[in-house]
Amino acid sequence: MNITVIISTIAGLAWLAVIGLLVLTVVRASRGKPVKATTTALITTAVVAVLLNTISAGLVFIQPEERGVVISAVAPDGMRSVTLQPGLHWVIPYAEHVVTYSISRQTYTMSARAAEGQVQGDDSVSARTADGQEIFMDASVIFAIDPDKVREVHIIWQNRYADDLVRPATRGVIRDAVSQYGVEEVVSSKRFELVNLIEEELRKKLEENGLLLVDFVLRNITFTPEYAASVEQKQIAEQQAQQAKFIVEQKRQEAEQARQIAQGQADAAVIKAQGEADARLIQAEAEAKALQLIADVLRENPDLLTYNYIEKLAPGIQVMLVPNDNPFLLPLPSMTGETSGAVLPTPAPAPTTEPAETP
Repeated sequence: MNITVIISTIAGLAWLAVIGLLVLTVVRASRGKPVKATTTALITTAVVAVLLNTISAGLVFIQPEERGVVISAVAPDGMRSVTLQPGLHWVIPYAEHVVTYSISRQTYTMSARAAEGQVQGDDSVSARTADGQEIFMDASVIFAIDPDKVREVHIIWQNRYADDLVRPATRGVIRDAVSQYGVEEVVSSKRFELVNLIEEELRKKLEENGLLLVDFVLRNITFTPEYAASVEQKQIAEQQAQQAKFIVEQKRQEAEQARQIAQGQADAAVIKAQGEADARLIQAEAEAKALQLIADVLRENPDLLTYNYIEKLAPGIQVMLVPNDNPFLLPLPSMTGETSGAVLPTPAPAPTTEPAETP
């Protein structure tokens, strides 16, 4: 509660006291009682009430979110040239009074829902697109009075700026902007461009009349029942086409996966065969090298093969016959405990020269 309200309250109580003293004075006078004291009190109270009323009429407190326009009977054009800023101010009592305007943000909504907008019932904005389709748009305009142009707003619009400026200007700008786009562009590809265009044009119109546009909100777009049904059918067809495309893509991926699996198996078989061939080649090269080494050793040691052959004979062999051009029999040292050595064979007996007996 500010000081002007307190003074006004006290002034009101003073006037009640004046009325009470006046009644009391009349009653005492009718009964023939002295009224000098009550008359003095009545006059004093009345003077105090008038004084308080005068002070209350001259003091004005402007809230932080307000600006005051002083309507003056003594100013050349009927009002002061400067608006009152927040705080306590003094004006000429009974010759001036103050009209306050809020500079806080305000919202004006036009919606198809009855409980949402300033106008009851369907208040959405109908507009026609460049291709002749009718659409309905729900929108909200957030605005505020320019603190530096409160005096101009009061002169031109007073308190009618919301209904007589914001509402018709918004509806006109929306219709003009929508007429530049096709219906498909409005609802999809160029919706943000449309909103920016509306916001830019609406800002110009409001600024010309002392208002500031804070934001324009395009809340919803609806269509006629016929167009909505055609859009739904189109969406269904597009969804079916997308589903068919998805199935085709899925089959293609399955075929590609099967091809890759077969290719992988073929590559694995090739790699395996190549590995086996490389292994056989390495093994053959190793065997060839081994045989070459054996041949080199045998060439340098020709008796090694005989020794190896003897070593592989069965353990029960006691005597070995050598070729008939070799005159020696070799007893095997490992088979007998006797000292090994070369034994000369016994010479065959010479044929006899005795004559044969006569039978």
